[in-house]
Amino acid sequence: MATAGPMQYGVTAPLSNALPTDTENQASNDLIEELKRQNNYESTSDTNKRTVVLQSLQSITEEFVKKVSRAQGLNENLVKNAGGKIFTYGSFRLGVFGPGSDIDTLVVVPKHITINDYFEHFPDLLIKMAPSGAITDLTPVTDSFVPIIKFEYSGISIDLIFSRLAYLSQVPKELTLADDNLLRGLSEPELRSLNGTRVTDDILNLVPQKAIFRTALRAIKLWAQRRAIYANIMGFPGGVAWAMLVARVCQLYPKATSSTVVLKFFRIMEKWQWPTPVLLKPAQLTPQGGAQMNVRVWNPKVYHSDRNHLMPIITPAYPSMCATHNITRSTQKIICRELKRGGEITDKIMTGKNPWKDLFVKHTFFTQGYKYYLSVIAASTTTNAQLIWAGWVESKVRLLVAGLEDHESIALAHPFNKGFERVHKCQSEEDVEKAKSNLEFQIKEIPTETTAPANLPNGDAIVNDQIANGDEKSTATGGTMVYTTTWYIGLELQEVSIYPGPVWLSANVIDFYLAMIFQKTYSEKAKSGLLAHKGGRLSMERQGSVQPQKYVKYYIRPQKFGIFQPAGVLYYSSEKTADLGRVRLAIEFLCEITPNPTLSSLLRLTSV
Repeated sequence: MATAGPMQYGVTAPLSNALPTDTENQASNDLIEELKRQNNYESTSDTNKRTVVLQSLQSITEEFVKKVSRAQGLNENLVKNAGGKIFTYGSFRLGVFGPGSDIDTLVVVPKHITINDYFEHFPDLLIKMAPSGAITDLTPVTDSFVPIIKFEYSGISIDLIFSRLAYLSQVPKELTLADDNLLRGLSEPELRSLNGTRVTDDILNLVPQKAIFRTALRAIKLWAQRRAIYANIMGFPGGVAWAMLVARVCQLYPKATSSTVVLKFFRIMEKWQWPTPVLLKPAQLTPQGGAQMNVRVWNPKVYHSDRNHLMPIITPAYPSMCATHNITRSTQKIICRELKRGGEITDKIMTGKNPWKDLFVKHTFFTQGYKYYLSVIAASTTTNAQLIWAGWVESKVRLLVAGLEDHESIALAHPFNKGFERVHKCQSEEDVEKAKSNLEFQIKEIPTETTAPANLPNGDAIVNDQIANGDEKSTATGGTMVYTTTWYIGLELQEVSIYPGPVWLSANVIDFYLAMIFQKTYSEKAKSGLLAHKGGRLSMERQGSVQPQKYVKYYIRPQKFGIFQPAGVLYYSSEKTADLGRVRLAIEFLCEITPNPTLSSLLRLTSV
């Protein structure tokens, strides 16, 4: 009788079943040591702390279900057995989390519990049942694409999403989410929430060696973060997408060690014939063991929008979705450029010429990357308003990037993968307007922070249209607080311009501006604002701050009756001071110019 061959992982046969050599094993050991030096692993005590927090959330979930069930008049036996369960997804569930990582968490409840119940009762129960003072920064966001409650529990950041199971009256502790039929009857947000865990579990089940996969993924995630190409919301792969790429390489080299997987990752993905999709298993168009569901499955043969995806990386769990639908032409070029660079460095590492730390060298986006930059600033006078407004703007910056890509004089528009949050204190309305458009009146004691969008299962932003609360006045001095978030886009111009002279960006800025302010999220009552700036290359000083060698400001500001002042201009000129006069003449009727800007604290590189 013929014996069965080894299990095949993935949609094709392996490229190699070779066992690792001594040299490759040593390179893997060196990689792990470097990851430890880079503080990529969490201590056992901190991991145990996470376990305690998750156990507490499980108890709170069960009590939440009981409370709502009793309020609905269910008999005590049904109340007792209704259950409820906490699941994790993302980096924590994959086993690649590090110090300071958040925990992406899902609350699963029976069919009679609603999302309204969740937001009405769960936040109060968190505060009541957790140790005193353990819950901080509690922020429910009800109207986002995937509703979420964000908070910190004993210093651990938690992103908590919700899903009910439409056909189950009980959620036992032993429940898994592997059955496709659990998706029946769910709303789209509930389905996406549930699929976060299902996708994570499928990825782990589709790799031949989990320990090898995890080490290689830690390396690739660290590399992508250091090179600033890690953020779904800004047009780069997010954590799930990078995990699927590494998993695919593990399938192609099922017996390889982690160092070899990292090397092959760069070489294979650099040469991948996009838009051929990356799949971990054959596409599943229908649910297992059941009738067709009314859900959309990624299928470029059916959906025109799916054919437009530039670098499709497809989630393995039903219904399959593209995890990289936000990638633009520019971000694709940047990703491929970084893959090539990473491969060249890893080649040298594997031959003993370079150490692993060279792979994790930080990006040079602000110091050597570009001659010209475009910045977008979202500003508000309350923290709640800014959370809503900045989240909305951040989710749409890639639309501005896509518009800039279509400009005949722009070769590439490179969005930095994080925004920069600053706090300003102003004493007059004039000061407020100045703070909204630059760094004046910034509170130096409050450091500039980078944004960290919630890692929702589909990578989309948290955006809602709730009326913002919060006091815009400082209780200490009566001054007004202004909260700003700034995003930067590096611009690479065409070597030969079709139209010599200035490069006008007015149309791109206007389109983006209108797309922002005509949404419900924009609120005059919340005193939100959107501004755009254009500047030259940034250079680093010894003190660690960044200063522009040349800077020309333009902005767009809402006026009464929707009238505004948009403008934009770039020159193919050198960095001589005289060029500022030409720019001023070109746009003096369209925007406001700052002749001698002082921007000594434009960015703090330690926060990048």
